[in-house]
Amino acid sequence: MSVTDKYFYITTTLAYINSEPHIGFAAEVIRADVLARYQRQQGAKVFFNTGTDEHGLKIYQQAQKKGLEIQDFCDQYSSKFLPLKEKLNLSYNHFIRTTNPKHQRAAQEFWRRCLAAGDIYKKFYKIKYCVGCELEKTDSELVDGHCPFHPHQDLETIEEENYFFRFSKYQQQLLALYNENPEFVWPAGKLKEIKHFVQGGLRDFSISRLKSKMPHGVPVPDDDEQVMYVWFDALVNYISTLGWPENSSDFKNYWPGVQVCGKDNLRPQAAMWQAMLMSAGLAPSRQILVFGFLTINGQKISKSSGNVINPYDLVADYGPEAVRYYLLAEISPFKDGDYSEDKFKERYNADLANGLGNLVARVSNLLEKNSISTNLKIKLADQKAQKLLQELKPKMVSYRFNEVLQLIWERIKEMDEELSATKPWKMTDLKDIKKILEPLAQDILNLSYFLEPFLPATAKKIQLQFSQEQVKKEEALFPRL
Repeated sequence: MSVTDKYFYITTTLAYINSEPHIGFAAEVIRADVLARYQRQQGAKVFFNTGTDEHGLKIYQQAQKKGLEIQDFCDQYSSKFLPLKEKLNLSYNHFIRTTNPKHQRAAQEFWRRCLAAGDIYKKFYKIKYCVGCELEKTDSELVDGHCPFHPHQDLETIEEENYFFRFSKYQQQLLALYNENPEFVWPAGKLKEIKHFVQGGLRDFSISRLKSKMPHGVPVPDDDEQVMYVWFDALVNYISTLGWPENSSDFKNYWPGVQVCGKDNLRPQAAMWQAMLMSAGLAPSRQILVFGFLTINGQKISKSSGNVINPYDLVADYGPEAVRYYLLAEISPFKDGDYSEDKFKERYNADLANGLGNLVARVSNLLEKNSISTNLKIKLADQKAQKLLQELKPKMVSYRFNEVLQLIWERIKEMDEELSATKPWKMTDLKDIKKILEPLAQDILNLSYFLEPFLPATAKKIQLQFSQEQVKKEEALFPRL
C-alpha cells in the first residue's frame, strides 16, 4: 500500500442480505475503515464503498419463505446494515445497493461491452450449484458431496439454457497479471492459491438464469427471458458506485481500487472479476486483500449452530471503540481468528481500562491536581514520535493492524512504567512535577495521532483533553468491567 496516493479507493464486498449483520462482516468493514482513515491521514482523497448485494437465488427463496414482495424484503434487510456506520464509527462515503436502478443500468452496460468483445454466448448446461456461495461446484471441490463452506446445505442441480462468459479465454492474461504484480493478491499464500487455480485451466461460467425460475435479477439486455447471474451483476458494483459509466471524473480519479474480502471470495474477486474487467476493456483492480475467517469459541459462525454474534449487541454492551479494538488487535487480518466473550473482556480490561484508559486518567488527574498548564499540540517531529512512526509504517503498509496496535500498546506500557518509577505524586516542587508530566502528556497526545485510524473516537477525546491549556481529568475512557 502506498502512503503517497492523491486518490485512494477502497471497497468491501457487499453484505448479502439473506441474514442480519454478523461479527465477520463487522471485522471486514472495520479493517477497510482503518485503511480509509489512514489514507486520509496521509492527505489522500478517499472513496470508501460498502453496501448490500440483493439479487440471487438465496434472496428470492428467503423472500418467498417470509411471504414478502422481493423488493420489500430487500428494503427491509438492507436497512439492517445502515446503522453499522454509526454503531461501529465507520467513515464510508457511499453505500451501494444492487437493486438501485443506476447500478442495474451499469451492469447492463458492462454486459453489452463483454458481449461486444465476443465473450458472451448461450448454451445448454447442467451443474451442481451451492446456493450458499451462489457458485457452481465441481466434484473435486466437494467434501462428502457438500460445499466445504456450506456443509449443511444440499447442492442444487441447475439444468437449463443460459448465457456464458468466456472465462477460459483469459487464462494467460490473468497469469500475466499475477506475475507482473506480485502483491496483486495479498497475502502471498492467496496469490499462490489463485495462480494454481488459474493454471489448472478455466471453465466458462454461466452468467444468467431463466427468469421463469428465478425472476429476481438484473434483466439481460435484449432478452426478456433471462436475468443476470448474481455474481456478474454484483461485481460491477465496484465501478458502478463510482458513477461508471456516466460519472467519468470519480471513475477516472479513483479506479482501480483496493478490494477487501474473505477467503471464500478469492475466486470471484481475484479471477472472475479481473477477467470480466479485461473483457470490458477496463483496468484490473489495484489489489485484493483476502482476510481470514472469524470463528466463535473455536467454532465456525453458523445460524444453524446458533452462534452468530450480532455486532449491534456487542456495541450496546461494550461500545464501538472496544469492539473495533478487539477485532483489530486480537485477530490477525490474514489468518483465521476467534472471538470469545472471555477473551474480549480480558483484552478490554488489560489493554483499554488498565492500559490506555488508566494512563490517560493518571496523567490528566495529576496535571489538574497540581494546576499545571501545558498548552500542547501534536508534534510528530518529536524524537519518540518519529521513532514510533518509523516502526509502524512498514507494518501499516503491509496491513498488519494487530502488530501496529501491539507497538502502540508497548509504548503505553513504557509510559505507565515511567510514571510509576518517577512517582510525581510524591513530589512537592511544581517544576519537578511538570518536568515529568508535561513530556508524558505530550507523548500521550502524539500517540493519539497513531490511534486515529483504529480508535477514532478515543483519539479525538484524548486530543480534546490534552490540547487544553489546563488539562483536566475526564470521564474514564474505558470503565473497567
